[in-house]
Amino acid sequence: MSYGLFRWRWRLAGRRAAGHGNSGASGVLFNRRRLLADRARLGRWGERRSERFLKGKGFKTLARNFSCRSGELDLVMVDPDGVIVFTEVKTRARERFVPTEAVITTPKRRRIGRAARYFLACHGIQDRICRFDVIAVIVGQTGRPEIRHYESAFAP
Repeated sequence: MSYGLFRWRWRLAGRRAAGHGNSGASGVLFNRRRLLADRARLGRWGERRSERFLKGKGFKTLARNFSCRSGELDLVMVDPDGVIVFTEVKTRARERFVPTEAVITTPKRRRIGRAARYFLACHGIQDRICRFDVIAVIVGQTGRPEIRHYESAFAP
């Protein structure tokens, strides 16, 4: 390890210890304004947060952001029982008028179903039980983000 890299790591560790940087839950609170300003960043953050949430429940990741001509899958996971779970993640700053899970329309469900069939065909998976979940991540203006997991939320 070069001296410059060591010095950079040491400075970074010092900032984290002093309360700066992006460590733990305080990193969310520290960068909340910047996170809410960029929709793409907010979506990526919500997907990472959802994946950690599901891994905490014992799920294993098969794919992230799988895309094909027919649609896109945010997370493809396997639950502890061996069921393949296609997860649609919706991240919002707040819920004003419509619940986050209600944003998944019928055409969106069809696209997710087609993408899921394509994923299964590409990977040669035939005899596995599948389900479609929705995770809603609500950041809010203050406090910890709220994560709601809806198992078997829809059938395409």
